[in-house]
Amino acid sequence: MSTVIQSAGSAPLSKLITKLRNNPLLALIIGSAMAIALIVALVMWATRPPYRVLFSNLSETDGGAIINELDSRGVPYQFAAGGNALLVPGDQVHTLRLQLAEKGLPHAGNVGMELMEHQAFGISQFAEQINYQRGLEGELARSISSLGPVANARVHLALAKDSVFVRDRKPAKASVVLTLEPGRTLGDGQIAAMIHLVSSSVPDLTAEDVTVIDQLGHLLSSPAGQGKGLDSTQLDYVATVESTLRQRIETILAPIVGSHNVRAQVTAQVDFSAHEETAEHFAPNQPPNEAAVRSRQTSLDVDGKGNLAKGIPGALSNTPPGTAPSPVESSPTEASKDEATANQQGTANSQSERMRRDDVINYELDHQVSHIQHQQGQIERLTAAVVINYILDEAPAEASGNTETQKPHPLDDAQLAQIEKLVRQAMGYSEDRGDDLVVVNRPFITPPEEAPLPWWQNSDLQRLAMEIGRYLLIGLAILFVYRRLLRPVVRHYLETTAPQANLQTQVGAGDDSEIEQTDDGEAPEEDDATYARAPSHRRKATTYEQHLNELREMAQEDPRLVAMIVRGWMNDNDPS
Repeated sequence: MSTVIQSAGSAPLSKLITKLRNNPLLALIIGSAMAIALIVALVMWATRPPYRVLFSNLSETDGGAIINELDSRGVPYQFAAGGNALLVPGDQVHTLRLQLAEKGLPHAGNVGMELMEHQAFGISQFAEQINYQRGLEGELARSISSLGPVANARVHLALAKDSVFVRDRKPAKASVVLTLEPGRTLGDGQIAAMIHLVSSSVPDLTAEDVTVIDQLGHLLSSPAGQGKGLDSTQLDYVATVESTLRQRIETILAPIVGSHNVRAQVTAQVDFSAHEETAEHFAPNQPPNEAAVRSRQTSLDVDGKGNLAKGIPGALSNTPPGTAPSPVESSPTEASKDEATANQQGTANSQSERMRRDDVINYELDHQVSHIQHQQGQIERLTAAVVINYILDEAPAEASGNTETQKPHPLDDAQLAQIEKLVRQAMGYSEDRGDDLVVVNRPFITPPEEAPLPWWQNSDLQRLAMEIGRYLLIGLAILFVYRRLLRPVVRHYLETTAPQANLQTQVGAGDDSEIEQTDDGEAPEEDDATYARAPSHRRKATTYEQHLNELREMAQEDPRLVAMIVRGWMNDNDPS
């Protein structure tokens, strides 16, 4: 039963295959369509623009929005890197980025200050503060992402909390997470600039409270209390100083010994410490005639002649007259001596005038205060090393009659002294600074010349060969399709349709012409010369017999074809 069903199901398929084999035109159409499709596919593959990355590391929300926008614009796209990168034709990358940026794509989760434009009426102060913080974080992230090595950035802020009590105040802090471009790094100067950008944008935020890490978790910012060493800017400054001095030395010696015969290296010790100095100096007083008087005070008291105060200052002299002094236990001899001394002083005062003079002069002091702020980057010491190659004789070998190759010879002491003096002047040599210079004259070792790369390893030629190979591959594919597919199908079609056309032509010619035949119905056999001299009606008869024989053989070999032709005639003559 199953065999019968299988044979019944395969019968229509075999009939269809038979019909396709009997209809050569259908095979020609199918082969031509396949060849054209293959050629078009190869041309499109060769001429399509290369795909480039439009965006990478997109979130699902941003990726869906961008894909919908690309579909609406009819832009082809592809995925790469496991779906993390979106590729578009290379000639449309920049245009699409600008057009998508106009629509705010990709959002990347960074919402800027536009968040403050659409706030609900009656929003609480807490929610408003949160929106402000989110907007500030988004604006900082956008600014950091605009840097060349940074692909994406996220900023987290902990804003400062004010309090009436100083001990309860909390300073602001910030954390920055960077996603760098593949193969790109940030220098110390760029990291410091980023930290200062964040600290300058947030109130009460110092640079020490900003932490920066990359996508691998590496800490890029220096912890508090560290990072006091040289940064990249200072190292670049030292390298610039050394390179400038080296170029000066090589430039001034190049006309003398040749640019390829001198090598110089300079090492600079630079002081980057920042310090200030304040000095206060007091000089000795100047002579009175040259000294500047600050203030002067003079007091003069003259009483002229009269009774002056008498006696020794004290309680005894202030005793009113007529009062006896206090008894003093003393010997009669000492009492008589004191009385005699008092009488002598009283006699002298009665004969003098009273005069008092007080002079006070204050002079300006020689006071000098100097405040010196030392500049950073001062050169403390320079050390230079110069190597000079042996030089050739000035006179050519032909002029001296020596046919041998010239041999280099060292410089004499006078030449070395001149060169050393030139180097000192070029580098700004200073003995007080402790600079050091060494000039050495030694023959250079010429390195072996590198063999040029073979022509087939040239990158430009390889790129050109790939382009030519692409188009050559297309040409070979077209030739293969034509030789293996199109030409056999066309030949089979012509071989199949030619007998039908000949049969129709011969039948039509047999109805309209009179042909001479022999008694047995066969055309006489004639050679080519006789056939060429025969009249036209005889040549027609011979051709008819030949065609008729060919049709008989064809009817015996393929009766279906003859049946199809007869059926076509019947359909053409059918009046309906």
